[in-house]
Amino acid sequence: MTRTDGYLLDNRQSEAAERFNAFADLFDPTTFRHLAALGIGPGWRCWEVGAGGTSVVSWLAKKVGPTGKVLATDIDTSRLAAAARPPVEVRVHDVGAQEPPAEGFDLVHARLVLVHVPDRERALASMVRALRPGGRLLVEDADPALQPLVCPDESGPEQQLANRLRHGFRTLLAQRGADLSYGRRLPRLLREAGLRRVEADAYFPLASPACVALESATIRQVRARLVTAGLATDEEIDRHLSNIASGSMDLATAPMISAWGRKG
Repeated sequence: MTRTDGYLLDNRQSEAAERFNAFADLFDPTTFRHLAALGIGPGWRCWEVGAGGTSVVSWLAKKVGPTGKVLATDIDTSRLAAAARPPVEVRVHDVGAQEPPAEGFDLVHARLVLVHVPDRERALASMVRALRPGGRLLVEDADPALQPLVCPDESGPEQQLANRLRHGFRTLLAQRGADLSYGRRLPRLLREAGLRRVEADAYFPLASPACVALESATIRQVRARLVTAGLATDEEIDRHLSNIASGSMDLATAPMISAWGRKG
């Protein structure tokens, strides 16, 4: 995940692995469906931007086989060591600040990355530039402003507390430069970048065990910052974590919008 100083969800924090696992459970089926529809196969050269964890990288590696290549980049590659074997290359890279690591890719993919990148315009241009003519780009990003509640069915005090803490979390994200309405603009941005055959869809998880795991890990990861910013108290956070563990709430996460297109 690309970040600036003070990035809210550091890959090296202990809760990061829990969040990556939850993202994989929630979003891998959608991501893999889109990647398969783009035609990925043996011999393809792929760039996985802001890879974070290993689930997508490992899936890509199986699809491209020994004659292909998967370049997995992130500013923090500590969670990618297990995938660093042929055809996978792992490299430290900041998509929002550096030139593309190579060109001529058949596929470039980023999931839940650009919403956090301060210079999103440069990052997207870099990804497009890295494609070969006819290459495919798939960008998948959240749109927290489109559906801002962790409990869309705000039926009681537990759900109201959960939604208030989610508002605090979004406040912290916005203060660090995250664009909370980025996902909805992806189709237009891909067309303006010169891509053809642009399409998009959205996936909105609700009442999944992975939503529970993601919410618990996220709140624990940002707990100190919520308290320091005066957005929550330790008692409120403890109560919310207890409510999560009880299984009494239907939790959601922000919709993930997937947009894809072809260069040239």
